[in-house]
Amino acid sequence: MTSARFSAPAAAVLVFSVFPAGAAGQTGLVVEDGQAQIVPAFADSSSWIRHELWVETEFDSDGDGRPDRVHVDVTRPAQTDDEGLQVPVIYETSPYYSGVAGVDLQHFWNIRQEVGGEPRARDPFPPTIAHVPSQPRISRSHVATWVPRGFAVVHSQSPGTGQSQGCPTVGGANESLAPKAVIDWLNGRARGFTSVDGDEEVRADWATGRVGMTGTSYNGTLPLAAATTGVEGLEAIVPVAPNTSYYHYYRSNGLVRSPGGYPGEDVDVLFDFIFSGFPDVRDYCLTTVRDEMTANLDRATGDYSDFWASRDYLNHIDGVRAATLMSHGFNDWNVMPEHSYRISMALRERGVPLQIFYHQGGHGGPPPLELVNRWFTRYVAGGENGVEGDPAAWIVREGADREQPTPYASYPHPEAEGVALRPGGDGHWTGVLSLEGPADDRGGDPASGTIFDNFSFAGGQLAAAEWSNHRLLYATPELSEDVHLSGVATVRVRVSADAPAANLSVWLVSLPWTESDDLNDNVITRGWADPANAGAEEIASPRSGTPLKPGEFVELEFPLQPDDQVIPAGARIGLMIFSSDREFTLHPDPGTTLSVDLDGTRIELPVVGGSAALRRALGVPAS
Repeated sequence: MTSARFSAPAAAVLVFSVFPAGAAGQTGLVVEDGQAQIVPAFADSSSWIRHELWVETEFDSDGDGRPDRVHVDVTRPAQTDDEGLQVPVIYETSPYYSGVAGVDLQHFWNIRQEVGGEPRARDPFPPTIAHVPSQPRISRSHVATWVPRGFAVVHSQSPGTGQSQGCPTVGGANESLAPKAVIDWLNGRARGFTSVDGDEEVRADWATGRVGMTGTSYNGTLPLAAATTGVEGLEAIVPVAPNTSYYHYYRSNGLVRSPGGYPGEDVDVLFDFIFSGFPDVRDYCLTTVRDEMTANLDRATGDYSDFWASRDYLNHIDGVRAATLMSHGFNDWNVMPEHSYRISMALRERGVPLQIFYHQGGHGGPPPLELVNRWFTRYVAGGENGVEGDPAAWIVREGADREQPTPYASYPHPEAEGVALRPGGDGHWTGVLSLEGPADDRGGDPASGTIFDNFSFAGGQLAAAEWSNHRLLYATPELSEDVHLSGVATVRVRVSADAPAANLSVWLVSLPWTESDDLNDNVITRGWADPANAGAEEIASPRSGTPLKPGEFVELEFPLQPDDQVIPAGARIGLMIFSSDREFTLHPDPGTTLSVDLDGTRIELPVVGGSAALRRALGVPAS
């Protein structure tokens, strides 16, 4: 499909006002081509009204016996006072607005640990983020974009950060209830005060009560967190690269796994990273929140537990009613694309209005403003611009401008079908990956492969090596035409190990491996799992407690990260299976030996056009 600009299917120009009917003569939003336009009367920044307040929540997370209050700032058009205008709100909340501790790996968990073994004690960050006693302007994000269009912009600081009371909980209930309280205040259901401990109230009489939330990374997680409460007034969210499950952020299919670029980070490390709140509650928060995290995060087994389930927003998805425009990068190896995919699929099943924007880059990257504008104009401002009829998925194609995504009817591509490929031959060199039958018909002996684990070798080194006994690599013949993959590849591996537990890593790559500053030029997608979880009803459920036995094979099946990529003609699609992934997994002592039964191993690729398309590209006659 060709790329397209966003256009309103209805009338080209629609002008309407957001104040109550009957308040004639007031300034209002102007909508053109389905998007709220800059209005000169709103655009004079010198006239904007700015103020701060503290909103009372329904929780007490710092143990002082009083409901915590969260710090809020507001920027709104002058007409909200001069003309009594009521306006919709764009809202962002964050734990980062008052600074962070910085990345100091000596305070992370030591990843030189045996898989399944006891972790080494961590040296926590000292709680030395300088507390900012006053911060009337929390952030300037979104102000220049939305206030000139007739919206108010609101920011708030997460509990236990900046001038917000409470303790950070990193996915705990108060992170959902804090933005809910702010939205309740915007609708007259919660109390706001002019100071953190005073009793002078401030009301949001200038707000329509209709709110849209957005943000990136942690700031993109919190709109979803708020939406799970079902709070009335939160009409739309635009989460960008959101972390939708702290288990999936720090674990993968039962395996302890770091987010890309942060080896040894875990939920208690993130607590230390953001804890900028009031000094007088720091000792309480450390002993009652962070120490509890450390006791429950379980870096020995990597098991899913009640602790992790409470921090998994998929378990609270039934509360979401806000129209969702999800955004993510397919090469985001920090907050991986499964986070947006799993939530999007659940919202689609529940009939929540949904659009998806994916790009080919890394962490972050919001949708084009036109797309966000149409979304907020329709659901927050209430303009009937026909966005419901727009394509459900927008994907930036390889090498394209991120502002020019290609529209699709859905994601995954509606014509994508799973096609199974099986490995054969000697994977220490490069074996074969084909559509054909048993392993001995796909490259001859051996019908198994052996991996000698050594974390010293990075995945890129292993994929580029002509020969290595630290990985198994199997590849298709050169493609005679492009192959479009769209969706989730699933790998099934039959494996044994001579240790009680081991890492298992799988990369899908494009060969030949090329020298590039961007690893993503070669990596299609990846996945990681714990073979000791084989046989569980769900791969993320607690393991049976039975260690791996030497020579005894187990079978496991798990998804790789979602992707949408066109593999060009002339390339080969490669399946690489190895043990420790230097950039993501624990680093056990080298020497564990894994054996892979090729007859019990396969990968299913989501190919647009299905088996027929892949057969054409591989020059294989139709079956």
